[in-house]
Parts: sequence; C-alpha cells; structure tokens
Amino acid sequence: MTGMAAVLHDGSTIDVVAVGDGRAVLLPIRTVPYDSATAETMRAWGADPDAGPTVIAGLRDAGFRVIAADLEGHRMAHPAAKTLTPESLSQDLLAIADAADVDRFAYAGYSWLALCGLQLAIRTDRLWALAMGGYPPMGGPYREMLAVTRAAHAESTAPQSTAPGSPVDVEPGDWDSAQVTTTPSQTRQFVTLYEALQDFDDARAARELTIPRLAYAGAGDEISYSPRWGGVTVRIAPPLREHQAELEAAGWTIRLLPGRDHIGAMRSDVTLPLLTTWLRSVA
Repeated sequence: MTGMAAVLHDGSTIDVVAVGDGRAVLLPIRTVPYDSATAETMRAWGADPDAGPTVIAGLRDAGFRVIAADLEGHRMAHPAAKTLTPESLSQDLLAIADAADVDRFAYAGYSWLALCGLQLAIRTDRLWALAMGGYPPMGGPYREMLAVTRAAHAESTAPQSTAPGSPVDVEPGDWDSAQVTTTPSQTRQFVTLYEALQDFDDARAARELTIPRLAYAGAGDEISYSPRWGGVTVRIAPPLREHQAELEAAGWTIRLLPGRDHIGAMRSDVTLPLLTTWLRSVA
C-alpha cells in the first residue's frame, strides 16, 4: 500500500492510499478500521464498519488499482462550512487522483458521495466509468435533503439536554431519539452543498453522460423523517424504479437490491461483488 497526500480546495490535506495494478478506481471511502466501540455501534444500526478496507482489498484483488481517501471523515474533521459546493468537491476529487498520479479513473461513491460522482462526471473527461450507490441519478431528493440538512444544522446550534458525544439509548433506526453530536460547521457544510444543488437538472446530466454508468440502491431505500428532521420523505429507490426504462435507454445499468435499505445496500458483502462484476464488464 502506497501512502500520499492531496491538498484540497480549502488548503487542508487528506491522506490518500493506492493499492494494486490495473485500471484505476477512485473510492471516497474510509481506508482504516474503526475502533471497537464505534464498530459495535455501527453493527447495531445494521452498518458494516469494515466496508472501506474490505472493498479496497477486494477491488485490488480483482485486478484494479484502487485510489482511496476518506473524504467524509476528512470533512467531519475539517469542515468546509461555506465552500462545500459541487465545484469544490469535484476539484478535491481530481486533487486526490492527481496525488496518486492517475489521469483516467472510474469513480464509485455511495449516498452523498455518489452525488459527488455525478457532479464530477459532468465537469471532467477523466472518468472511464461512474458508479452511484444509494443516490438516484435522476429524480434525486435535492429539495428533501436540503430540508433534512437544515434541520440537522438547527439542532447542532441549539442547546442540548445531553452533552455532545454522550451516549443515548436508542433503537437502531430510531432517528427521532438520536442525539445530535455534530458541530454547527459540520452540519452547515451540507446545507451549503444542497443549497447549491437546488437548480441542478439531474435528468439532463443523466441523459448526456456517455461513459459506462451504474446506479444501484436497496429496493427499500426510502426514509420518512419526522418534523424534527424536516418532515420530508427522502426517496432513493423509487426514482430508480420510476425512471429505470429512461435511464437504461440512456446507457445506465440499474440495480435495485431486494431486502436492502439505505444502510444495508452499502455493506461490503453487497457493494463489493456488485462493483467488481460491473467494473470488470466495462473495463
């Protein structure tokens, strides 16, 4: 494993790792394991704390050169409250590729990092493939995510009855009982991102791209939030289902994964075989 660093748009520096040989694949994913306490909490919520290292190793073993950097973790540690825009995120992803001395690469991201991939794809000709997991390329919930992120930002700025970071007894998936432990600058950066995307024409972007494209989601990926979190329903799987024929006609590969929700579809036992098979088929 080769380690290096990239300087991002705000002057902060992110660690980048590169492993394997073959066509390059850039993953904005965690590169090291979580501590045991965090991993235990993630498993209780149905998440896979080992997803990052597992997918990196799996794609390496499948014959790809994997370039990986924990962009989400970096932004939580170094928030870009006023500058986390589609343009700056695309600049940052290209900086990560440049740090690894990679010209052309495939990009695979999940959730808001999948959204970043679509923004990157319309701004550069350096991608040879794009894989979006957990966020639809057409009919995306940009308005709804702005409401959720604004609510999260409001919570982060309000006095808390429980100190940030303290344990709260909640059932997995019980968002209304969850304690907000993020800072105002951490939440504000995502408000900045979704504000910048309110006029984005994702249907046009999805139709005009010509590189190989994959979009996938759990078939049950749809989250209804209470008024505390904006009172909206974030629809991920339904737009893929509703626009599947149009997307496939435009050249997209669409996969809806039975029995999976948003968290379940990002597990390594789901994403690794899916990405490996698809990337091999288009490489």
